[in-house]
Amino acid sequence: MTVLCSAMAVTTGRDLPGVVVVAAAVLTGQLSIGWLNDLCDAERDRDTGRADKPLALGAVSTRAVRVAAVTAGLACIPLSLASGILAGSLHLITIAAGWAYDLRLKASSASVLAFVVAMSLSPLFVVYGLPGSPHPPWWLPAVTTLLGCGAHFGNVLRDLDDDLATGVRGLPQRLGTRTSRIAAVVLTFGAVVLLAVTAPLPTAVALGAPLIALLILAAGFLSGAGPRSQRPFQAVSVVGLLTVGLLIGLGPVLH
Repeated sequence: MTVLCSAMAVTTGRDLPGVVVVAAAVLTGQLSIGWLNDLCDAERDRDTGRADKPLALGAVSTRAVRVAAVTAGLACIPLSLASGILAGSLHLITIAAGWAYDLRLKASSASVLAFVVAMSLSPLFVVYGLPGSPHPPWWLPAVTTLLGCGAHFGNVLRDLDDDLATGVRGLPQRLGTRTSRIAAVVLTFGAVVLLAVTAPLPTAVALGAPLIALLILAAGFLSGAGPRSQRPFQAVSVVGLLTVGLLIGLGPVLH
């Protein structure tokens, strides 16, 4: 998210101080969400033997992570509002959605709602923060929302069994592996198609991007049939990066 928003700030015409402010606001917000997530999941991470979580391994203290999460969250407020009241408020809502996901939504049937809110508003934060607060095209939040929701369904595929064993029953876990895989493909591919159909892309790019995305998704999901295979998530990630690259390239038309 930090790279996406920072790159969009550059291509939409922000000056260097503006880009730095956007990057700092998004980074501090994402850090606060990530650290809060580690705090909320520490016991589950220990139970499932997560070797990539310092808090679960005891490498850092709970107090240190708590202080870091609060500090980052507080720093995010003035950094967000530095882009203007409207833009800053939208960004703070995205961070609140991330916190809500950590604290409650992750284990509920409404888990995807956090991604709908956060991914639809994040690019608006960048565009509305430009001089004159230009109104972004409707397809911008629509595409990023589809991407975020697709990533949500694709990401849980790696840990779905562990999540169920530790009581995490978000929407993907409730739907199961097969349905979540289908949702990840449909949503991610839908983002590419929507961008190709609605955005002012060169004809060759508009025709080629969906085809390339379809081939990547098909290869990832057909070759990663196992329940713990990383390939479906990797395929969704690659197509997501492809779409993000196109969005960044469209920066000049967003203001």
